[in-house]
Amino acid sequence: MSNQELPGEPERADEQTPGSTKELTGRQRLIAGLWPPRVTRAQLVVALLLFVLGLGLAIQVRSNSDNSALRGARQEDLVRILDELDDRTQRLEDEKQRLAAQRTELENSSDQAEEARKQTVEKERQLGVLAGTVAAHGPGITLTVNDPGDGVKADMLLDALQELRAAGAEAIEVNGVRVVANTYFSGDGGNVRVDDRKITAPYVFKVIGKPQDLEPALNIPGGVVQTLEKEQATVQVEQVDDIVVDALRPAKQPDYARSSSP
Repeated sequence: MSNQELPGEPERADEQTPGSTKELTGRQRLIAGLWPPRVTRAQLVVALLLFVLGLGLAIQVRSNSDNSALRGARQEDLVRILDELDDRTQRLEDEKQRLAAQRTELENSSDQAEEARKQTVEKERQLGVLAGTVAAHGPGITLTVNDPGDGVKADMLLDALQELRAAGAEAIEVNGVRVVANTYFSGDGGNVRVDDRKITAPYVFKVIGKPQDLEPALNIPGGVVQTLEKEQATVQVEQVDDIVVDALRPAKQPDYARSSSP
């Protein structure tokens, strides 16, 4: 009987004989090449290095963004900041020259003992001012901070103190408390203490130093004045030709330390 297709049976033109290889289309070959992924050790190392590099760049960009507090400052503010830095550098240079002059005087003086005594007395006076054991007067500023909302905290007043010191303040008094090297502030708004002595607003800083350096240091963009004003405080800075700092600290004798000089 001859082989004939039965009526109604569809023709299977793509049927392959057993053992034959089915030809893949281009799309199937692409999918087969991508999945499952085949990752070599070199590719993993490169991917890891790229990730670390990208993370480092992101951190650097964010750091630059966070540290650009002066980006929006006006040109005159930037010029003032640069002038302040120049003034600080000049003060350090002046101090260096003064010390060099003292050394020269000691070396060249006909009566070195008398010259040394004079310099010792002067040094004692200077140390007394720094230690708060003697009164002082001279040009400077007053910084008055009114805090009706009790928003000014101890750390804000400490920032003001540090900024004044950095600007060359030589003697400081806050609400009748003499500021010395180990002075500290504590407490929250409305309950601020200086060296464990409670003070209340208005907070008045009496500062001896060069007014042209002290006032700009407080008014730099993002500085002390702007920080206090964000807490609804009012700040007034006034230059004074001769200001008196007369709050005193008792001279404290050390319990254990002794001079090593013969």
